[in-house]
Amino acid sequence: MADLVTQDLSVDAGSATLVHRATLRLVPGELVALLGPNGAGKTSLLRAALGLEKRSAGLATLDGTDSEKLSPMQRARRVAYLPQQRPLAWPNTVRDVVALGRFAYGAAPGRLGPSDAEAVDQAIARCDLTGLSGRQTDTLSGGELARVHCARAFAADAPLLVADEPVAALDPRHQFRVMDIVRQFVDGGGGALVVLHDIALAARYATRMIWMKDGRIIADGSPEDTLTAERLADIYGVRARAAGRTVEIEGAL
Repeated sequence: MADLVTQDLSVDAGSATLVHRATLRLVPGELVALLGPNGAGKTSLLRAALGLEKRSAGLATLDGTDSEKLSPMQRARRVAYLPQQRPLAWPNTVRDVVALGRFAYGAAPGRLGPSDAEAVDQAIARCDLTGLSGRQTDTLSGGELARVHCARAFAADAPLLVADEPVAALDPRHQFRVMDIVRQFVDGGGGALVVLHDIALAARYATRMIWMKDGRIIADGSPEDTLTAERLADIYGVRARAAGRTVEIEGAL
């Protein structure tokens, strides 16, 4: 079974510790929300887990292989990664941008074999972009472009998805559309680890919640078990009401 595992993973930057002894596991069938305030260490944890940022201690593996020892192509076949910043160097068609997801198989826009073309078509359809496949990306809305980046990730046919704030700056409707796409990926047998700042959105979609503060994982469990008013007060410094998967933020402490 495909998996992403960290064990006592730490990341240092000079004298500062960004991540301290973080242990987690992601497998297919899970939609895991990674939560915490700005500066909690979420992005550093993701990047170090994937072998994109040097860890100072601990282990990180993808399918049992040290993630730092994987080539970019090997990594891309195991996990699709959507970073916070997703710049496009120049405008291109939606289909050509999605086709970039096939680089792990030696393909590129304008150089797609039959299996590559099929994967691109399926990713475009999965993200409801068929009618936009010929559009230039610089003519798209933020919500449409977010779905293009999801499709590019899915085109790699990787069993796992790691997404760092995929719904940032989107209106509620497009947040739901993107998270519905991620949920469908998980329901189809994939596994997803997603950084979110909207607690209610995370509670709605996640099967597990991982909570971070000051570089440490504070809790890891179901929304029903970990989403509490006390935890929100501790991690975010807010007053809230929480019951099961329902949360209402009332204000700052």
